[in-house]
Amino acid sequence: MKALVTGTTSGIGKKIAEKLSEKGWELILTGRNEDVLAEMKNRLGNTEIIAADLSKRKDVYGVYEFCKDRDIDMLVNNAGFGVFGKFVDTDLDSELEMIDVNITAVHILMKLFLRDFRKRNRGIILNVASVAGFMHGPLMSGYYASKNYVLRLSMAIHEELRREKSNVSITVFCPGPVDTQFNSRAGVNFSAKPITADYAAEYALKKAFAGNLLAVPGLTAKVCAFGQRFAPYKLLSMVAYHIQHAKKSSDVNRRC
Repeated sequence: MKALVTGTTSGIGKKIAEKLSEKGWELILTGRNEDVLAEMKNRLGNTEIIAADLSKRKDVYGVYEFCKDRDIDMLVNNAGFGVFGKFVDTDLDSELEMIDVNITAVHILMKLFLRDFRKRNRGIILNVASVAGFMHGPLMSGYYASKNYVLRLSMAIHEELRREKSNVSITVFCPGPVDTQFNSRAGVNFSAKPITADYAAEYALKKAFAGNLLAVPGLTAKVCAFGQRFAPYKLLSMVAYHIQHAKKSSDVNRRC
């Protein structure tokens, strides 16, 4: 079995790669830091690497071209980052780069690999989104919107596959705070106790291998994800604003 994992040089992606390797999977890993990728290749074994910046479409297509004849069984769309601050103040170039990574790259890789998976009538797609995908998020509006896109797109594709009675499965992982470099690089601090990246990876893979559509770890994330449907959107906006405002630190635009 062989998996492509994006954004593997830290956090959830790195842990997913390590756990797949422990289970005997062959890996293709991609990220921007070639030195970290090389270290992972040496440490994990049965691993190929391709350095890529997924904010650039040519790199996204390059990753697919590298993989398309390697009989990939699982696609893990993990790469992503956030930008913190009021929409009027945040840097437009940073936001557009975030949209390219969080949305465009995910969309392209899902479409291309899904076509291959359907031809073979097997394969697993695991998209790493966020509990933010169920909500709207003042002070991180673009990030929340990007995860809404990933969540809703995944749900729609799941229904298309279900109606085809396809053996291809799609899982969307929607954690709350995870103890990774994400918040520090987005310029915010945790406002709730995070789960570990190790637990997040284990939970995401368990749900993906079971063929579950939604993977929402932890009681707090479940309450946020499923309880929000019963609250007025104005109240949700106020609550989300206060949660994000509590995270505020000195920097408002940082990449991860």
